[in-house]
Amino acid sequence: MFVLSPSQPETLATPRPVAALSAILLGFTLLLVVGFAPLAEIHNATHDTRHATGFPCH
Repeated sequence: MFVLSPSQPETLATPRPVAALSAILLGFTLLLVVGFAPLAEIHNATHDTRHATGFPCH
């Protein structure tokens, strides 16, 4: 277990915003890739989710 002493700067909180931003960007990227994919299998697999989130698919 890693314990910070009062004399050490806190560096553990810095990666959280980067991780959150990375997750958001990955999610939008996947949504766009799947949303505009021409394959019928991908369209059918995600059809209900697209309509539930308001993403137009046809």
